Amino acid sequence: MHFVFDLDGTICFKGQCVSDKIASCLEQLSQAGHEVIFASARPIRDMLPVLPKRFHTYALIGGNGSMIFQQGSITHVESFLPDVKNALLALLEEHQTTYLIDSEWDYAYTGADDHPILNNVDISKLAQKLPLASLKSIVKMLILTADDMDELAAKLSPLGVVIHQHRNEQVLDISPQNIHKWNALQKLGVQPCQFIAFGNDANDIPMFREAHHAVMIHHHAELAAFATESIPNEGENQEDQIIAKIRELAETVTI
Repeated sequence: MHFVFDLDGTICFKGQCVSDKIASCLEQLSQAGHEVIFASARPIRDMLPVLPKRFHTYALIGGNGSMIFQQGSITHVESFLPDVKNALLALLEEHQTTYLIDSEWDYAYTGADDHPILNNVDISKLAQKLPLASLKSIVKMLILTADDMDELAAKLSPLGVVIHQHRNEQVLDISPQNIHKWNALQKLGVQPCQFIAFGNDANDIPMFREAHHAVMIHHHAELAAFATESIPNEGENQEDQIIAKIRELAETVTI
């Protein structure tokens, strides 16, 4: 059975690395014959630092599905089409936005020097911060501020892009058309109802819809409609509850 894990707010918290306890549980899952896949809104560059190195050869889905990383290298990238990219860039300028914009590896950033998002951006210094015009392609945009965020969001809709607004963050997360985690899972050969998903946010909805079993961490009103069950508690024992649930599911599903 495939086990698919979101990262932030699901198996790692407050920007910290996946804990030794959870990492050991995931390793035991692999040793038992299950396939572990990590799927995050983070680009691959920012997934690697929060995962122990022994997981860097596992399949990673980054940028909400716009990037796939296997056996230590990026194997698939979906970027904005040129006409869509040009329309997006015009809107960013029109609305005087600040942003974090990702290419498949490098990035452009115009937000505040003390913005909390920087705590998670290229912390291992694997990439380059470049002017936007120097990015060869764009796979993901995170709009941090705009002169009218609601109006900007309304203007983005006709472009056919995928927009997420993350819980407790007043930002717009924009991906190319038809890009989501389930799309990427299919490219990895994962079939509907043949995987177990763990997630915590709206960007997990597409894979929750198709999962054999979907576990929501904490509570998200939109995601809850697609969850099989949830682990609502936060605190010292939350990791223990997550580990117990992983082990329970691993013992009850057929590989």
